[in-house]
Amino acid sequence: MHESKLLSLDVADAARHTGIMLIFKIFRADEWAELRANRETAGAPIDVTDGYVHFSTAEQVAETAAKHFTAEEGLFLLGLEADDLGEKLVWEPSRGGALFPHLYRVLRLEDVAWAQPLPLVDGAHEFPAGLGI
Repeated sequence: MHESKLLSLDVADAARHTGIMLIFKIFRADEWAELRANRETAGAPIDVTDGYVHFSTAEQVAETAAKHFTAEEGLFLLGLEADDLGEKLVWEPSRGGALFPHLYRVLRLEDVAWAQPLPLVDGAHEFPAGLGI
């Protein structure tokens, strides 16, 4: 998918498609720029350290933002279709035993269904409407 489509897709429309489970990755601006430039990445520093790319579900991503990106500006929210990631996407217990999606391969630009800025508004990140976040 071309970069222009990544930023122009209506995220609410994408989430309404039947049978699609979106998972989410929060990237800092430089991490998102690296993925766009190199077309793949091992992820953020925590991903590289842990040996997999961390993702969150719609129910988890706001807590992820609050816990790991408090008051950070310049973030991007990436939406990916879980089924498109294949068998290298593994669901593993984390916070409180909840299952989190972890990708055991590089993240490729073509894996990303869409990306949107994740603005900081009055000290909290404002997620796109229509995603159930």
